[in-house]
Amino acid sequence: MWWLSALGGLGVLVTGLLGLDDAAGVLERIASVLVFLVAVTVIAGLADSAKVFDVAAREAAYLARGKTWRLWLLVVVLATALTIVLSLDTCAVLLTPVVLAMARQLSIPPKLFAFTTVWLAGTASLLLPVSNLTNLLALHRLDQLGLGLADYLALSWRPAVTAIVITVAVLAALFHRDLRREYAVPETPAVDDKVLFWSSAGICLALGPAFVSGVDVAIPATIGALILTGLFAVRRRAALKWSLIPWRLVVTVVGLFLVVGALTAHGLEQLLGDVAGTVSAGLGSDLRLTGTAAVGANAFDNLPAYLAMEPVAAAEGHRMMLLLIGVNCGCLLTLWGSLATLIWRDRCVAAGVHISWWSFLWRGLVLIPLVLAGAVAALRLG
Repeated sequence: MWWLSALGGLGVLVTGLLGLDDAAGVLERIASVLVFLVAVTVIAGLADSAKVFDVAAREAAYLARGKTWRLWLLVVVLATALTIVLSLDTCAVLLTPVVLAMARQLSIPPKLFAFTTVWLAGTASLLLPVSNLTNLLALHRLDQLGLGLADYLALSWRPAVTAIVITVAVLAALFHRDLRREYAVPETPAVDDKVLFWSSAGICLALGPAFVSGVDVAIPATIGALILTGLFAVRRRAALKWSLIPWRLVVTVVGLFLVVGALTAHGLEQLLGDVAGTVSAGLGSDLRLTGTAAVGANAFDNLPAYLAMEPVAAAEGHRMMLLLIGVNCGCLLTLWGSLATLIWRDRCVAAGVHISWWSFLWRGLVLIPLVLAGAVAALRLG
C-alpha cells in the first residue's frame, strides 16, 4: 500500500492538482504527527526487544491462573492501555504477535485474541489525542476553535468508554465458548538485561502522564526515543536497526494526505457536505455524519477519510468528535480500514492465523452499528 500512496502523492504534485505551496502547508501541518509516529514506534520496538510486552503477557497469563476468561480480560486491559497511551498502530505492531504466540502456547483458539487486539486498537483509540493520528490532527483543529486538551477530553471520554464497553461485550458474546477453556500457566520469559527492561518499561509508563500534560506530544515521545536509543547503543547496539523507523508508514501518511488535499481543493468538500450534512440538529444528523465518516474510512482508510471530512465537521467540537467516532471506531469492516488493521493482518499471517475478508466483515457488521450508535448517543448525553 505504501508505494501506491507514494505514487498518488507524487502524481498530484507532478500534474499540478496540488500546488507546491498547498503541499508545503499539508506537510507543515502533519510534521509533528510524523515525528510522534516515528518516535513512539522506535520506543515500542525497543521496548519489545527488552521483552517488556512478553513479560506483561506472561504476567497476565499467571494472574488469570488458568482461566481463559480471566486471561482475556487482562488482555483487554493491556490492549486498551497500550492503544490509549502508545496509539493503535503500536498495539497492532507489538501486542498482536505476543497474544497470538501466547494463544498458541496455551492451546487457545487464536481468533479470540486476534479480534480483541484489532477491535480494541480501533475502538479504544478515541480517548487521548495520542491514541490515534486522527486525534492529533483534530486537536490541532480544535486549537483553532479555542478548544484545548481539556476540552478534547471532555468531549471524548463518554463515547470512548462506551465504545470500549460495547466492544468487550460483543467479543464476549461472539467468543463465549472459547472463554470457558482452561490452560496451564507458562514460565516467565527470561530477561537478559534488567537495565534495558526497567528503563523501557519506565519510559512506556511515563509517556501516559507526559502525553496529557499539555505539551506537544512529539516532545516527550522524541525524548523517550532518544533516551532508549542511547541506552541500547551502549548495552545492545545490535538491536538498533533501520527497520525500527516506520518509513513505509511515513510515506503512506504523506502520500495519502497529499492526495486528499488535492481532492479537497477540487470540490470534494462540497460533495461530502451534501452527503454528511453541515449542521448537527439531533441524533439523526449526528449519526449521518458519523456513518459517512465510517463508510469513507472503510473504503479508503481512516486517515484520508478524516482529512477529507474535516472541513465538513470543523465548525464545532461536537461535530469534530462525531467525525473521530466514525473514522476511529467505524473503520473495522474492511481489512484496509486503517494502517493498524493492515499491520494486524500482516502479523496474523506471519503467525499462521488466517482471517478472511468475510470473517472480518461479518463480525464487524455485528460490532460497528452498536459501537457507532452507542458512542454517538453517549456524546449527545454529555
